[in-house]
Amino acid sequence: MREEAEAVDVATLLPPIRDADDAISEAFLAAVEAGLAEGPSDELRARLRDLHEADMGDLLEALPAEARVRLVETLGADFDFTALTELDETDRVGLLSHLPPLMVAEGIRTLESDDAVYILEDLDADDKAAILAHIPAPERVALQRSLDYPEESAGRRMQTDFIAVPPFWTVGRVLDYVQQTDDLPETFYEVFVVDPAYHLMGAVPLDRLLRTKRSVLVTAVKTERVQVVKASEDQEEVARTFERYNLVSAPVVDDAGRLVGVMTIDDVVDVIQEEADEDLRALAGVGSDEELSDTVAYTAKSRLPWLVVNLGTAFLAASIIDLFAVSIEKMVALAVLMPIVASMGGNAGNQTMTVAVRALATRDLGSHNARRIVLREVLVGLANGLALACLLGLIAALWFGNWQLGGVIACALVINMLAAGLFGILIPLTVHYFRQDPAVASGVFVTTVTDTVGFFAFLGLASLWFHLG
Repeated sequence: MREEAEAVDVATLLPPIRDADDAISEAFLAAVEAGLAEGPSDELRARLRDLHEADMGDLLEALPAEARVRLVETLGADFDFTALTELDETDRVGLLSHLPPLMVAEGIRTLESDDAVYILEDLDADDKAAILAHIPAPERVALQRSLDYPEESAGRRMQTDFIAVPPFWTVGRVLDYVQQTDDLPETFYEVFVVDPAYHLMGAVPLDRLLRTKRSVLVTAVKTERVQVVKASEDQEEVARTFERYNLVSAPVVDDAGRLVGVMTIDDVVDVIQEEADEDLRALAGVGSDEELSDTVAYTAKSRLPWLVVNLGTAFLAASIIDLFAVSIEKMVALAVLMPIVASMGGNAGNQTMTVAVRALATRDLGSHNARRIVLREVLVGLANGLALACLLGLIAALWFGNWQLGGVIACALVINMLAAGLFGILIPLTVHYFRQDPAVASGVFVTTVTDTVGFFAFLGLASLWFHLG
């Protein structure tokens, strides 16, 4: 009874880890920092040891850099290195650089191979080599083989731990092997059947394996039509395959058709999130690898190139305004109203562009339906343009007491909304046709078109109608 009471006391020494907003609570963070500063204690180790990897990852990110190192050293062998997969790259690399290579190697050996590769791949070559040197040869060769595959490929994401059996085994022998072998993957969904050269012959789902009599050969129950992933295949293509065929796992083969690993749904979920994040950042002209933990200098440097491009396109729009400087001097209302036309077109263009970029990424938009989608976006631009033109024209006419001015700005808005719908989809399609990433390059060009068309249409129509030139 006394031991049980002590266990309960240890569990209540620290405040709850998360607050009402599901973030690491300030009280918990302060308690951990204080405990680490005073020196490691059994109570602190007991509470931190039982944290889920996701909670530990968030805690590490919330702690100062030096406290992160002390926390890992405090837990020692009890620290779950899986938590490092939850960290931003900058935080993870910074933490690993302050830990002894032997400690990192021992921690990595406890992980699934895909998590181990994920942690190692961003390290400098020297740090990576120092850690791999402490890993036994068979495991080191498997990790190095995965690291040799291109970045963002299935080979980098796959687990190299899987269950493969020869075709002459019976179901009973496979079940005995699974039950009696300790060194098996932590999670698996199927058993693969391979020939002596490890060429994939088929797979047996676990549910089918458990429902089959022990005397039946695995070749009699294997699935031959298996969705296979190539190790060199881009991870985004792999995610698309999982989505299309509703897969939970898929075997990974090398160029010779030999089984080298397996992709599982948890890895694919991470890929989908990463690719969506990359597209979102690219649309804003932000580097695909930028993270919140990056330094000010690195972040500023990565964002500067597209800002320079934006500056150049802004001068193009300014030159259009300069062409009508005399008209603006004669009618000040033009200066007040012209940003509205450009802004509305820019917003409409960005809406169309975002839909187009996402459709291209998911392969929902292609040559088979491009003409229909372009026509649809133009008609949408026309419909919205007519609706907004009536509203804007009425407001402008009442504001300045000039119904002709209201009609001019209404016509200009319809023109710019048509341009926004047309070029909002044509620009991503054109960029994609030249095998560039439409998410990165489209935004600047769409904004440039809507600004220049908007200014030119409004100022040009006003100059002609009111004879201001």
